[in-house]
Amino acid sequence: MIIDTNTMISITDANQNFSKVAKVVDEHGTAVILKNNIPRYLVIDFSRAESFSNEEKVASSEDVFSISERLIRQNMEAYEVLAK
Repeated sequence: MIIDTNTMISITDANQNFSKVAKVVDEHGTAVILKNNIPRYLVIDFSRAESFSNEEKVASSEDVFSISERLIRQNMEAYEVLAK
């Protein structure tokens, strides 16, 4: 997911001024609330909630295999050490 920096709001700011969060969601469709400077919560426009359903988050087997192969190649040395 690509996060627009214009939609990032600290949890303190969100707690004190939720209308600011609502305004960001109205303008951009989403707002990301940061906790300790790390994206922690996603607030989305209810009409867009369907596009975030679990059905669309399921990766095809082909995608999973290609990602697995890439991770194995990148971490081959660690895997070899663990296999001993």
